Amino acid sequence: MKKKTIKISAVMLASAALLAACGQKPAKSSKAVMNTAVTSEISTLDSSKYGDTTSSETLQNSMEGLYRFNAKNQAKLAGASKVSISKDQKVWTFSLRKNAKWSNGDPVTAQDYVTGWQRTVDPKNNSLDSDSYQVIKNGTEIAAGKKKVSTLGIKALGKYKLQVTLENPVQYLPDFLTGAQFYPQDHKVVKKCGSSYGTSASKLVYNGPFKVSGWDGSSIKWNLVKNQNYWNAKQVHVDEVKVQVIKTTSTGLNLFKSGQLDYAPVDADYVKQYEKNKDYHSKVTPTNGYMVFNLKRETTSNVHMRRAISLAVNRQQLVKTILHAGKAASGQVASGFIYNDKDQDYRQVAGKMAGYDAAEAKTEFAKAKKELGKSKITLELLTSDMDASKRVGEYLQSNLMKNLPGLTVKLRSIPLKSRLADTTAHKFDMVYGTWQPSFQDPIDFLTIGGLFNLESDYKNASFWKQINLAKTTYATSPAKRWQALAAAEKQLVVKDAFVAPLYQAGYSYLLNSRVQGFRLSPYGTVAYYWDVKLK
Repeated sequence: MKKKTIKISAVMLASAALLAACGQKPAKSSKAVMNTAVTSEISTLDSSKYGDTTSSETLQNSMEGLYRFNAKNQAKLAGASKVSISKDQKVWTFSLRKNAKWSNGDPVTAQDYVTGWQRTVDPKNNSLDSDSYQVIKNGTEIAAGKKKVSTLGIKALGKYKLQVTLENPVQYLPDFLTGAQFYPQDHKVVKKCGSSYGTSASKLVYNGPFKVSGWDGSSIKWNLVKNQNYWNAKQVHVDEVKVQVIKTTSTGLNLFKSGQLDYAPVDADYVKQYEKNKDYHSKVTPTNGYMVFNLKRETTSNVHMRRAISLAVNRQQLVKTILHAGKAASGQVASGFIYNDKDQDYRQVAGKMAGYDAAEAKTEFAKAKKELGKSKITLELLTSDMDASKRVGEYLQSNLMKNLPGLTVKLRSIPLKSRLADTTAHKFDMVYGTWQPSFQDPIDFLTIGGLFNLESDYKNASFWKQINLAKTTYATSPAKRWQALAAAEKQLVVKDAFVAPLYQAGYSYLLNSRVQGFRLSPYGTVAYYWDVKLK
């Protein structure tokens, strides 16, 4: 859920641009202009401090790390032109592109990566993504304040040579390093701007396809303007993307119909109305909808009770009647998202681990009542108070009470911030939520994945053994690693039912037919504009 998504004229001299880095002026509008909408404001453009989808989307269109997703959503070298990997696969040495520049003309150097990564892992910056650095040598200890930031496994071997040292081999590292938390930061501008870095469009510089203009720290409108200093600028065909915050779906759809927007999200309430529109598009994302149980309460600590609830949910009906997009979950790890070098989907290899079975649910419920010494059971389902969450909660309440006679489900819907706090504090029986992955690997779903209190509450030795094997012994043996992860998932989902996977979320939107090359992040809803062409 967290989840688990950026100006200065290119003709200015680099030295003059640096002096203006904290006071740039927006550029003029261009000819090829796309108009688009987001549902919330930018919180920050500091890649060490962001934590929301809109900031992530803006950063991903205006910044670039060592890797970037191509049109097939494959992580390919971007800020780097070459990489060599040590025999033990723990040391990755990158040759940076010598033609990569910041929007102020500064070269993008190895020191800029060192600066960006060290700022993100530094506990004094309170980054929401510091846990991503657990795979980097000393990252865990630094984030916990136990080691100095300077000991992080990243080193500038020269102006354009960068060395990254890992704790253990990481098969998914290229995908991982596409994230905004691994972007470089112009070390000269960081030093000059200090604590104001990233607090407005003019208080940072950009090394990606676009620059940001018109965002003053609280703006509800801003522009992404083509970055002429971007090393691959000739492949960026749209000159400007005008972005505005529109929090109400109906408003966005009306603006789309009147031609004022080229792109507008469509939520579940409007899918039926627009699904036959020629501009309507929908995709299944890897974002999970799920329920997690409180193992510290008597009823939900009973494994038969948890199994009964998981088996009693008619997931297909939930998707069809409530969500109108997406697909029923068949496991905790998403399908159609993680593939090996043989182009095999992890979900198909691991097999189905979640589904609807009303008869087996009743059998498990009978076992639970017998062990608990109760003929009737009442449980509380906690959700956020957002309309979409409440609708899913109401469906789960009705479906569970129908399929498990003798069970009463009470709903408690509260603001998301409070729901997160209550979940962490174990103030729930079962909780419904959604979560978007951070990288394309099963371990993200099985050790983070919205699995509240997993490390503190779930003590199954078999599960943790398989996870550890996947991280260490089998780190360089892909087939054995997947076997270990599948065994861990089966323990978590089938045998112990710590989590009840419900669905993979769908994402629907309207897109003007004049727009070609528009893409969404493989993780879900973040829009990519660098391949866009306008007819």
